[in-house]
Amino acid sequence: MKRIKAACICQTLHFMLKEDIAHELAVRQVQEEVTHYKHTLERNRTQHKILEETTQPDGSVMLKIVKQYNQSPVGDYLN
Repeated sequence: MKRIKAACICQTLHFMLKEDIAHELAVRQVQEEVTHYKHTLERNRTQHKILEETTQPDGSVMLKIVKQYNQSPVGDYLN
């Protein structure tokens, strides 16, 4: 029998601009989406560690994150 002792997922998320709206509005929406994503992680009590958050020249945001996979223990992954 096997059991998961620790599990995390490493993701690189690209919050991209919508192309059919004004640039300033698109940038603001991306910033709000990133903030909402972070609040959702906190609200759901998902253990996570943001490794890197980079704003691209066009205003989009790249987020590198390691987060808890499902409800599995995270072990040493977030240290």
